[in-house]
Amino acid sequence: MFRELTRKSQRLSEEECVEILTNETRGVLSVTGDNGYPYGMPMNHFYNPDDGCIWFHCGMNGHRTDSLKRDDRVSFCVCDKGRREEGGWAFRVKSVIVFGRAQLICDADTVVDITTRLSRKFTSDEEYIRKELNSAADRTLLIRLVPEQVCGKIVTEA
Repeated sequence: MFRELTRKSQRLSEEECVEILTNETRGVLSVTGDNGYPYGMPMNHFYNPDDGCIWFHCGMNGHRTDSLKRDDRVSFCVCDKGRREEGGWAFRVKSVIVFGRAQLICDADTVVDITTRLSRKFTSDEEYIRKELNSAADRTLLIRLVPEQVCGKIVTEA
């Protein structure tokens, strides 16, 4: 169903893909938007090693939510920060693209659990996290991306 990577020598291992999904803080989630146009938006994410899914938090309404209600197929792309070879100008960048199905989740316990785990990627201030959850959890919707294909590669910009 999904295309194979053309340059197989640039393929990242499954472990490298998981590392990027775990450690990088944001990527671009793309949905089928209004009138069939692609709609991509940068989003923070949480890779859950327990279920292999990628989680996002957002508001209850909007273009993204309407799009997902019409069509649950999505792609999500994450790049690492890249690194430059000594003496060179070009970056070597690792990227991961995930294709899968998105589920909208509003269960209160799941919202608190996943949003707390996502927040810990950005801060260790537990008091701040608790205050944010107390004020916004009831207005928070989760998107659970269930991967159907995960593919990563490394490229050198040239």
